[in-house]
Amino acid sequence: MVDPARARKLAKRIGTIVATAIDHEIKDPRLAYVTVTDTKVTNDLHDATIYYTVMGADLDTPPDVESAAAGLEKAKGVLRSKVGAGTGVRFTPTLTFVADTVPDTARHMEDLLARMRAADEELARARAGAQPAGDADPYKTPRDGDDEGDEPVADGR
Repeated sequence: MVDPARARKLAKRIGTIVATAIDHEIKDPRLAYVTVTDTKVTNDLHDATIYYTVMGADLDTPPDVESAAAGLEKAKGVLRSKVGAGTGVRFTPTLTFVADTVPDTARHMEDLLARMRAADEELARARAGAQPAGDADPYKTPRDGDDEGDEPVADGR
């Protein structure tokens, strides 16, 4: 078992090495729009999971996640060699690439929040001209001149 701080440092270093290698050294066009978002290393330092996202060529082009995954699988051996040379650990961790779902989840949450804001605005518009049902003051109040504590008590004498 390794210190968790060491595992976090190694994960950060692996993420930097892989991102730099994808950007500058690997000439696969399928990896042109791949971004490394996070890296996790197991406590025994034997396995590294690298999370990535894929962007489209422009805003209108959907990302090609399948071909990016195939490109990463093909480049896995070269990337592992670069990680081994760049980290200097005794055992080079195996690399696993996982498509990051955080951007999709964030987009979904933004859509939900936008729908809730629209529903709140609609409710505020409906509430603006509404009148309460029943009396304006629904609570009972004592009548003027009626003393509640002065009722005669029948004590049976």
